[in-house]
Amino acid sequence: MGKPKTVYQCTQCGAESVRWAGQCAGCGAWNSLEEQLSVELPKRTGRYAHYAGALSTVQPLAEVQVTGEVRLSTGLSELDRVLGGGLVTGSVVLIGGAPGIGKSTLLLQALANMGALQEGKVLYLTGEESLAQISLRAQRLGLGTAPVRLLADTLVERALAVARQERPQVMVVDSIQTLYTEQLQSAPGTVTQVRESAGQLLRFAKQSGTGVILVGHVTKEGALAGPRVLEHMVDTVLYFEGDGGERLRVLRAAKNRFGAVNELGVFAMTEQGLRGVTNPSAIFLSRGKEAVPGSAVTVIREGSRPLLVEVQALVDDSHLANPRRVTVGLEPNRLAMLLAILHRHGAVMPGAQDVFINVVGGVRVNETGADLAVLAAIVSSLRDRPLDQELVLFGEVGLTGEIRPVPGGEERLAAAAKHGFKKAILPRGNTPRRPIEHIAIVPVTRLAEVLEALKE
Repeated sequence: MGKPKTVYQCTQCGAESVRWAGQCAGCGAWNSLEEQLSVELPKRTGRYAHYAGALSTVQPLAEVQVTGEVRLSTGLSELDRVLGGGLVTGSVVLIGGAPGIGKSTLLLQALANMGALQEGKVLYLTGEESLAQISLRAQRLGLGTAPVRLLADTLVERALAVARQERPQVMVVDSIQTLYTEQLQSAPGTVTQVRESAGQLLRFAKQSGTGVILVGHVTKEGALAGPRVLEHMVDTVLYFEGDGGERLRVLRAAKNRFGAVNELGVFAMTEQGLRGVTNPSAIFLSRGKEAVPGSAVTVIREGSRPLLVEVQALVDDSHLANPRRVTVGLEPNRLAMLLAILHRHGAVMPGAQDVFINVVGGVRVNETGADLAVLAAIVSSLRDRPLDQELVLFGEVGLTGEIRPVPGGEERLAAAAKHGFKKAILPRGNTPRRPIEHIAIVPVTRLAEVLEALKE
């Protein structure tokens, strides 16, 4: 092994420099270079081998043999949905979430289910907890006798040597930030250690066919800690979201090479662990019997699933020079744009009022289909007039006041009708070809038409 040397590495992009500088030459970030100990490796170690794990040979596209994807069911229907139907053998999944959200609980339950199906060929590698702590958690979940093999280690070379002997079908690494490689002198959790440890695990997965699930830490902003290249290396990136004090948890796919992106899985935390919620709309729509101002229901689309959620708005007199615009579950810039459209094309503007928007249930809306519901909730709160509880709205609002169609209109309508809604305000472009039973359609093309329909 070469002599250790001091290098300065960018915490944003991983670029290295032999001397400190105020700005990174790779990505342009300021004050991002940190001093680390590194080492030059001899060429025979193969540190920079590619992650695919195969020999570098040229083949014509038509001659490449394609085999069907082999998927392993995790025994958790919501997790299988987010993964695209199950865990693909030889794939690498990265799951991140806030501390205490339930990542280890979810994966321990999944491993216990897969261990029963794969005759114990599952391995749980932990670098954060002792084996006794994992055993206590398993007993609390009623999984004390589950066929799961445990290993506590932080050296990636030693862990991979054990994995090659065990030959598991599935391997969980909790967490990638605790692993280190002896080829580097920097501390575990640094950009270099995370990248190199993940690279070795990725090569092992591709060469052996073992499905590897990595647990990743998150920053204060909610992004996965470590180098951004880590998300590019793996096959699937999942985010486990939710409030630690809330019962519901949401698992979202941000990247998936074997399934739909932005697929959503909903779990409920119970004393026996996490349980999948097959009909989350029923929970998100648990409203009171009496209609109240500032509440509107919309249908959003998460992956292949239409989801009914309640959007709440509160418009109140402001005591500040600059009224507040606060959103929970919605992009703040989206609210500012919708308020400008409402003023310009609807002659309605809560200029001296604070506006608060909340998407009930901790759901984060990432699409434009909720625009109509947000505006309807604001108008309802401003006028102090409740909307019809059997009304559902969806559609995108353009800057010129037009109501634009959104994908999956008929599926959204079918989901609304299934939950008992009798009336729907939607873009004219989403009008179904055949009438849907028990639901009246109100197609609109301009914002003024929406405001008139809300008065009825």
